[in-house]
Amino acid sequence: MEGWLYTIRSNRIGSQFSRKCYFILHNNVLKSYKATPISEEEEPVRSAIIDSCIRVTDDGRASINKKVFFIFTIYSTSVDNEQLKLGATSSEDAARWIRCLKDSALKESPCLAKNFSAPPKKIWSSLRLTNSKRTHSKDSVHWPFHSSVHAEAMTSDVVAPSPWKIFGCQNGLRLFKESKDKNTRGWHWNDIPAIMAVGVVDGTSEAIFRVVMSLGPSRSEWDFCLYHGSVVEHVDGHTDIIHKKLYSDWLPWGMKRRDLLLQRYWRREDDGTYVILYHSASHKKCPPHNGYVRARLKSGGYVITPVNNGKQSLVKHMLAIDWKFWKFYLRTPAARSLTIRMLERVAALRELFKAKQGNYPPECLSMEWTSDAHLPQLEKEDIKIDTQSPEETIKIEEDVLMEVEAAKPPSGRVSLLRLNQEPDEFFDVPEADEFLDYDRLERDWSPEPSSPKIPQPKITSAAGLVRKLHGLATQKKGYTELQEVAREDSIVFSYGTSLQKDPTFTSPCSWSAGDPSSFLIRSKTYLKDNRKIKANGTSMQMVGADWLISDKREDDLGSRVGGIVQKYAERGGPEFFFVINMQIPGSPTYTLALYYMIKTPIEDHPLLNKFVNGDDAYRNSRFKLIPYISKGSWIVKQSVGKKACLLGQALNTRYFRGKNYLEADIDVGSSTVAQGVANLVLGYLNNLVVEMAFIIQGNTQEELPETLLGTCRLNHLDQSKAHVAMP
Repeated sequence: MEGWLYTIRSNRIGSQFSRKCYFILHNNVLKSYKATPISEEEEPVRSAIIDSCIRVTDDGRASINKKVFFIFTIYSTSVDNEQLKLGATSSEDAARWIRCLKDSALKESPCLAKNFSAPPKKIWSSLRLTNSKRTHSKDSVHWPFHSSVHAEAMTSDVVAPSPWKIFGCQNGLRLFKESKDKNTRGWHWNDIPAIMAVGVVDGTSEAIFRVVMSLGPSRSEWDFCLYHGSVVEHVDGHTDIIHKKLYSDWLPWGMKRRDLLLQRYWRREDDGTYVILYHSASHKKCPPHNGYVRARLKSGGYVITPVNNGKQSLVKHMLAIDWKFWKFYLRTPAARSLTIRMLERVAALRELFKAKQGNYPPECLSMEWTSDAHLPQLEKEDIKIDTQSPEETIKIEEDVLMEVEAAKPPSGRVSLLRLNQEPDEFFDVPEADEFLDYDRLERDWSPEPSSPKIPQPKITSAAGLVRKLHGLATQKKGYTELQEVAREDSIVFSYGTSLQKDPTFTSPCSWSAGDPSSFLIRSKTYLKDNRKIKANGTSMQMVGADWLISDKREDDLGSRVGGIVQKYAERGGPEFFFVINMQIPGSPTYTLALYYMIKTPIEDHPLLNKFVNGDDAYRNSRFKLIPYISKGSWIVKQSVGKKACLLGQALNTRYFRGKNYLEADIDVGSSTVAQGVANLVLGYLNNLVVEMAFIIQGNTQEELPETLLGTCRLNHLDQSKAHVAMP
């Protein structure tokens, strides 16, 4: 992999800036150049080994000096403060670099073949290489700047019925309604009509993503509903708060104008699919406006999937809106009609791309959509966060840089952190879009002017508790989601028993083992035909679960005295435990711990034995999760997905090995994407049935077919029923 990227840095006053460099990733070595190398003998300015301890996080998009970048960070798990923040001009380029870097980290570097455990610090330290050779034809993969590579559409790893039923076709769109999903307590999940429109658009998924995300003047070319849109707050690279005012001319006569205040979240899948999710939120900077009735979006969004080798895209647009009619008998028919009318924007989007593709070269379209995609630069005083803010992180990095500079390491050994902080010899390479109309960019993407201060009603005690219980970064920045919960006093418990078991799947806030046949695993012939089969069992039995709340991380639960793991250890039997500890950071921190047990010696299970006794690098390359929301809102189902992922590569995972157990502590907050999903799921948690399956991935013929480690089913977890963790 090679191409132009931007190193994202900050100066001494805390302002971020970018420097353009040419990067080459070849044979597990990342090299940086001032310009495109003109000969094979040219030395890189800096280089670093991408080994098994390297992680890559997708930080989403950000605006730096009126330029939009899609940011990702490379860091080491073995060395503190070793990180390099890079930016690409498109999400496709960023995704390709992230994928290649992750693949390189999974492969054993030739120099590390004899030691696949955590490498010494000097291996991470970058070296100034001499006589470096590069070959373009055999080993390196060159991605042209405007190239577009798409994988096949991602298939689900869960066997589940479709929640949608077609009811009509209009303007070339297929229309679906959400099937009735009656829960065990007798009421329906979908109390507000949920409708989806599906159509094919002649455009790449990235181009459509840019158009849909834009709130500037170009949106009027296809969105007949939106009168004015603005970004209220940029939460992180994947999440923001937006305000939309709707036109009134397409609403029924006499109906008052409507507006929406939404939390918007997006992500990109490995196959090029973009998922954009919306749900209503409240924000102190955007109270209800005079002359408007604020509608409530229960769930909604877009799923943009590339088809036909990426030349076209399948666009799914879903909405479930409470239009806030004052007459109850008008709600069902009028809401359905208005929602379908709003979904017809997919047809308008399709016609826009037909017209643009026929009259403008792709380069012009790309520049136009890029210019509309800039995000606002919010003032620091507008955001109040208890957790570490980006500005504080920048300051900490600056302090680290000064310490590194004072240390003055020997010449020839420079870390990626130093690569990130090269002096100004890293000049800016001239850009093709150097003379964009930045006044227009600022106008399109500046935050909405703050409204005059209006006396606000006193917050109820329940709403106040929401702020305390949901004290994650996205709620700490001035807004709260529109769900309310209350805390109850916790009772004494032993670890592994705080969450009750219910095999009947009826009791709220309970767990049970899931159905293995609902999940797909690699077959015996997977290496030849990529075929997956239904699982027919698990190698470990689920024996307990904890749902905890605390003010800090709760690590190594398996060693807690009085827990089920230690009780079996005292007996001295052959039982072995695998504890999966999922930690959702914030104020407070929530912990979900799942306990799995095997009664036979682990030596009888070669792959499990290798996983338990292997090093962290091996475990991270094999530990896999398949998530599934079997009951719940569409927006949560779409945010979680049904595709397997390597947990150790996506999230920071620490392992604790005890006499009779192995525990994996997973930091959900180590990824902005995972944190955004966790924030969304927490808001709907007591209305969800969550199922999960865990696997040790089989990579060789001897390790196939795969076997599930274990499954679980969590029924209607309630934040108010989380137990306070004991010391």
